[in-house]
Amino acid sequence: MSRLLVKPKKGNGLVSHVTPESAGWTYVGFDLHRLKPGEAVSAETGGREACLVFVTGKGRASAAGQDFGLLGGRMSPFEGKPWSVYVPQGSNWSVTAETDLELAVCSAPGLGGGLPARVIAPDSLGQETRGKGTNTRYVTNILPEGEPADSLLVVEVITPGGHTSSYPPHKHDQDNLPAESLLEETYYHRLNPSQGFAFQRVYTDDRSLDEAMAVEDGDVVLVPRGYHPCAACHGYDLYYLNVMAGPRRTWKFHNAREHEWLMKM
Repeated sequence: MSRLLVKPKKGNGLVSHVTPESAGWTYVGFDLHRLKPGEAVSAETGGREACLVFVTGKGRASAAGQDFGLLGGRMSPFEGKPWSVYVPQGSNWSVTAETDLELAVCSAPGLGGGLPARVIAPDSLGQETRGKGTNTRYVTNILPEGEPADSLLVVEVITPGGHTSSYPPHKHDQDNLPAESLLEETYYHRLNPSQGFAFQRVYTDDRSLDEAMAVEDGDVVLVPRGYHPCAACHGYDLYYLNVMAGPRRTWKFHNAREHEWLMKM
């Protein structure tokens, strides 16, 4: 199995756990908690900031001494927009499930920005359609660079069955602004129906990194560098939640030159 593919643990609780140390990189962390009604999870952010994404279900949330009440609502990541909570560094947070709950905890270094904890409501989220034909996919911006945070960029994407995504292949692994930014990235994948699978390739121009993976429901893929396109198989829609962070909080990518002609179709 590829070292870039992180399989979830079975059952409830902390089922996926990615840290900078386990990934062998510097910035991005990602946890996925599955909770039954009444179960709770809490943590201290320390020197990192966090974005709590209610992927599915409802729960009561508090952060940085504020009670945000009952959040969440959608019972499938393929429906509607998520509720989220931004938690700055040096803060406690907790979530108690009211229904079956899938909570993603996206994290990256805090930079002492002094930002307040806040709810990110679904009606505040921008959505866009990218691509055309069988490269069409649907994007919801949860924590884009135009919204306050120190390091984190968070977005979710739905790719219909039979379509490609993160395509034409692009990369963001060079700290070379304004042409390209350096961003580590995680992909948290879900499939609908859940027994499906999709494909993701992570590779560099010189092929010193070249991994092709079949991804199943609940898998996490690490993108330390290189291009990282996805393909959803016929009959199975693909959802993924992206977490990105690097030395500068901006998304500037470089298309693979041999495939850039696709942008003109």
